Amino acid sequence: MTGALGQIGSELVPALRERNGTDDVVASDIRRPHASTPGVQGPFEFVDCTNTRQLQEVVRRYNIDTIYHLAAILSAVAEEKPLVAWQVNMGGLYNVLEVARTNRCALFVPSSIGAFGPTTPADHTPQDTVQHPTTMYGITKTAGELLCNYYYVRFGVDTRGVRYPGLISHITPPAGGTTDYAVEIFYEAIRHRPYTSFLAADTRLDMMYMPDAIKAAIDVMEADAARLIHRNAFNVTAMNFTPTEVAEAIRRRIPDFVIRYQIDPVRQAIADSWPNSIDDSAAREEWGWDPSYDLETTTDDMLKHLEEKLANDEE
Repeated sequence: MTGALGQIGSELVPALRERNGTDDVVASDIRRPHASTPGVQGPFEFVDCTNTRQLQEVVRRYNIDTIYHLAAILSAVAEEKPLVAWQVNMGGLYNVLEVARTNRCALFVPSSIGAFGPTTPADHTPQDTVQHPTTMYGITKTAGELLCNYYYVRFGVDTRGVRYPGLISHITPPAGGTTDYAVEIFYEAIRHRPYTSFLAADTRLDMMYMPDAIKAAIDVMEADAARLIHRNAFNVTAMNFTPTEVAEAIRRRIPDFVIRYQIDPVRQAIADSWPNSIDDSAAREEWGWDPSYDLETTTDDMLKHLEEKLANDEE
């Protein structure tokens, strides 16, 4: 797994090791794991996805049969550093695809609702539709979907992926995404301070709690290939809300919580270019996608875990 210390990888590595055995899942990243990192006890390698030699050496040494390629520059950071985003998101993906091709590996590559754009149907966005993203992150995700599909059609590489909505996690801190407010707001609620949202009160986006994101990554890779009409990549979603609605869910549990708004024009423009909601019926029909968490259950679980986490940090 590349990018194993990121938001998804930090929880996907332990889940895969529990499923397949600790020694059979090799985590990799461009930074070293901290001693407290979940799953740090298993195999770990320093791998830069822009370095084909490093990728090739690790895949061959461990006799890898499946690659989860999670290394990427996220949306807000990509707008600040578009060239770096292209080099990592596209250059890195090309390298991984080549390594997968030459070593006959299956490959999971996450895409995003950022692969859509302002000309995409905004409500219940279909699986197959217009994709004209207006951000560097979105451009790399759309191009990445096409490149993965090319490698499947041209070379027979078993490429699969999902288009993640905003992801919510209590394990890893926000890392430069447009939907980070949906994580930050829970931290501030626990600390009993007002939260200032960088997105407008009525900004409606699809979201997903991390346990469901991990489930999607595993389930799509274990799906029967004969059932798959689509591959790169499936719409998936679990819940849909605005900053106001998640604040209200928190306030039902923490009555003195307050949300305020100070709009970040860059991230607001990115969010406005994305769909209000997406249609994930293809994933449900082709490989049985079925999320477990909605806004209410996510709020309960996030607050529970963050209360414990922040209490331990203060000790």
